[in-house]
Amino acid sequence: MKSADSSISIPETESVQRATTSRWWTGSKMQLPAGMQLSSVAAREWLHHRRSNLRPWGLFVTTANFKNPQTLKRWSQRLAKNVEYFQSNYLFVAIGLIIYCLVTSPLLLLVLASMSGACYIASLRQAERALVIAGQPVPLPHQYAAISLIFCPIFFFAGAGAILFWVLAASFIVVMAHASFYTIEAVIGDEEAPFEMNEV
Repeated sequence: MKSADSSISIPETESVQRATTSRWWTGSKMQLPAGMQLSSVAAREWLHHRRSNLRPWGLFVTTANFKNPQTLKRWSQRLAKNVEYFQSNYLFVAIGLIIYCLVTSPLLLLVLASMSGACYIASLRQAERALVIAGQPVPLPHQYAAISLIFCPIFFFAGAGAILFWVLAASFIVVMAHASFYTIEAVIGDEEAPFEMNEV
């Protein structure tokens, strides 16, 4: 007859093996940390909200709706209405300009890919074992901030400052030009745009 000790040792060995296998399998899946998962969910929800408010691009670029504002008051009201109505379209125009800058600047794209890779490696390392410096654990957001600070001068030498200025200037010019000359009252009607009625 087997002793009680020998009968207990077998399940303990099996449980240790299962725990080791479970840790290996979890690591092999390369799961993202909970904070990063929440950020990804929030980003997807925000992007979905923007896409749901996106106006048809055919309507956005209809040339027949571009006319000069008659007065300064109507121009300011038209500008505000267009920015409110086409805000998602303007956002995607700015994103398109950013993508264009990245595609036409291989060095900046390489630096951005390197920083993204460093952040991803930090997240994987944090999932396996927390980073400890001077006996204190370093949270993942602090690691991201340190990586960003390290890459800041690299981005500067890669021309990110000039590209950022160009994107902001180009986006501002495109939005101002479209919002100034697009007759939004032809789209939403006079009831929602009384500023286009004849003034007395």
